[in-house]
Amino acid sequence: MIDDLEISNALLPVGFCDVLPSDAEIEARGLQNMMDIFAIYGYERVSPPLLEFERSLLAYAGKGIAEQTFRIMDPETRYMMGVRADITPQIARIAATRLINAPRPLRLSYAGFCIWVKGAGHSASRQILQTGIELIGIDNAQADAEVILVTAQALQALGIQAFSFDLMMPQLVQTIIQSDQFSPTQYNALMRALDRKDVSAVSYYGGTFSNILIKMLQAAGPAERAIHMLQKLDFSVEARYMFDRLVASVKAVQKQSLEIELTIDPVEFRGWDYHTGLCISVYVEGISGEVGRGGRYISNNQEPACGLTLRPDILLQSVDVPLTKPKVFVPYGCKIEDLNRLHEKGYITLMGLMATDDARKEAQRLNCQYIYEHGSLRDL
Repeated sequence: MIDDLEISNALLPVGFCDVLPSDAEIEARGLQNMMDIFAIYGYERVSPPLLEFERSLLAYAGKGIAEQTFRIMDPETRYMMGVRADITPQIARIAATRLINAPRPLRLSYAGFCIWVKGAGHSASRQILQTGIELIGIDNAQADAEVILVTAQALQALGIQAFSFDLMMPQLVQTIIQSDQFSPTQYNALMRALDRKDVSAVSYYGGTFSNILIKMLQAAGPAERAIHMLQKLDFSVEARYMFDRLVASVKAVQKQSLEIELTIDPVEFRGWDYHTGLCISVYVEGISGEVGRGGRYISNNQEPACGLTLRPDILLQSVDVPLTKPKVFVPYGCKIEDLNRLHEKGYITLMGLMATDDARKEAQRLNCQYIYEHGSLRDL
């Protein structure tokens, strides 16, 4: 019978887990590959704390994550603190305070763990890994495009080639629908129908807006096709301005790269509470649901900003390219110079700590791919 104490020591709260070798190594190397891409495009890394006072953590863009935030009381000050559920609001705070005098546009990158009250989407995980970039202080289509292009490079750094960016303008639907023409019940029913992409329900509840809303629903898909269909619609001046900005962002991406797959969903609005313009979801072939999201928002000091956050913990599940280095067993007695030469060539070395009659057997026991014998590498 297994001892109860042994069970309790191994048991973790629901949604939390240990990451063991070699998964932890793959996670670390994959994350570093992505951060290296962000760095070469000028995005400087910042590292905000895991805990903040609730008042600052949940201000501005942070309001959207209030329900997912763990709260605890600071025993020193007796003020309430929150464990971050998303890093983006922290970046907005840093830009508006500690980096208020830094030159704009401000390019920042980040990576770290967040804690959720409740798991969602892909799994029940409540400790998630985030990495991403924020471009703060400029509002134009080229800035939108840069965020998409740099994120695409980061995905490719993991060996991921089949991915797409789904583009949305959540305010577009709200601009088209004049809610004062609907009763609260009818308006809510229409929004649910749009959320479900239910054409018949949109036709029933949409009133005079049914025709344009149905055509927008039908336009969802590849960017070129969607733009061609949407250009024919009779948008209001304000809605036309939003649509033109969406088109400009698509063209700015395509000017840099025609390889990136772009899709458009012109009626999507769910889950974009604090965003103010173009919104982006990232999808990867073979993974159900989005692996990243972001878009345009207003930073804490009313600066325009655009960013994208990725989930490396999900992305790395689909990576086929090995991110770990091959291991070499170096028998007892080798000099440090020999190890250094192997390290320079990209190998991991496991040193023998005592003399053994069968070094090859020991190397195999330690799951090494090579053994260092007589000054050279040999396959096992």
